Amino acid sequence: MRLHLLALNPTDSVTEGFLPAAARLGLAVTLLTDQPAAHRRAYARFAEGAAPGVPWPDLTVVECDVREFREVIRQISALGRPDAVFTNSDHLQTQAALAADYFALPGKDWRAALRTKNKAQLRRGLAAAGLDTVWSAELAPAEDPDTLKDLRAPFPCVVKPCEGVASEDVVRVEDGDELVARCREIRERRPQAALLVEEYLDGPLHTLETLGDGRTLHTLGAFRTRLSPPPHFIEERLDLLAAPPTPHADRVLEQLHALGVGFGACHTEFVTQGDRARLIEVNYRAIGDQCDLTLAHLLDIPLFEHILRVHLGEPLPADLGARTDGRARVEYVCADRGGTLVAAPRASDTERDGVRLVYRPLRETGDEHPLYRTNRDYLGVLRATGTDQGRIDRAVEEFLADRRWEIAS
Repeated sequence: MRLHLLALNPTDSVTEGFLPAAARLGLAVTLLTDQPAAHRRAYARFAEGAAPGVPWPDLTVVECDVREFREVIRQISALGRPDAVFTNSDHLQTQAALAADYFALPGKDWRAALRTKNKAQLRRGLAAAGLDTVWSAELAPAEDPDTLKDLRAPFPCVVKPCEGVASEDVVRVEDGDELVARCREIRERRPQAALLVEEYLDGPLHTLETLGDGRTLHTLGAFRTRLSPPPHFIEERLDLLAAPPTPHADRVLEQLHALGVGFGACHTEFVTQGDRARLIEVNYRAIGDQCDLTLAHLLDIPLFEHILRVHLGEPLPADLGARTDGRARVEYVCADRGGTLVAAPRASDTERDGVRLVYRPLRETGDEHPLYRTNRDYLGVLRATGTDQGRIDRAVEEFLADRRWEIAS
């Protein structure tokens, strides 16, 4: 059986999660990407450092303009009909859904994929369903930001690209003059981007991780997220909760149902205000930045295999058999300024006092970068898992205190 997998840049989710899972399922993989050389380099590095026994599929990397669904369908047609079309990329869910539908394969509803990817469409979808809505206004690509001067927005508010990811160009603004100025700045970097101005949602930030097959929808877990101070929104730490917050999880599931979400993995971010669950965004794919690897380990289930099986048309079991006693903390080490990384710890795997610590560098020493104010500022990620949150927190604090990251301006 052959899986056609769509990707842009290489990610840990694909390299360490989905490709080994495909091998365990006996799938051959054709990876369609607009960055073939980057994938070949990433997989060569992974093979050098991978633990013994990590499986690897029969893999073919093919260059393709994966952002264009017509080209994806043309390329797949030339290669031969696959058994599944899949992507874990935020940017390619609609393209993968359209391709799967074209070949009469299991997949997401392309309307739901588009509705969740485009944040303005998401707001319209929730409003049409009469559910908990957020005040918002859209600035179309051809519109001048000056048209926002008289906008009666509930300041402070947030401006963001309608189809952005990783908190890039997401910023809180305090008044109308700042709103216009920020939109002009974003337009210089993204001249064709539609922008969304929306109500600032103050309150605890959570995630809900789900997996469905179109009939059964499982809640895998929920994280509490700590963000950087305003005006930017960089995720600095995530803690796995013992159970999804109630009644908020039910409110989120109701909104996902209204949006048409229920096939494959989904990572939803929301703010709690009283008993309200107010959606920030819906990412119709598995959680990233190594949280999916953490979740798979902690739940002790073949998470990546389950996701791929759904796209092969197999139903999910009524009970995934997931562990419920695990706790986790994922900590991101962030650059605080631009410059060259001159000192940083190497990758490590340790276990002590019932806590497993996995550290992975995300930037190599010698690399020079500006300060992005997004998750591209991450220098490394520390994944701590166990059953006692206090021990986990102590282990993380000791690890971070004992190591040094140095940037030369």
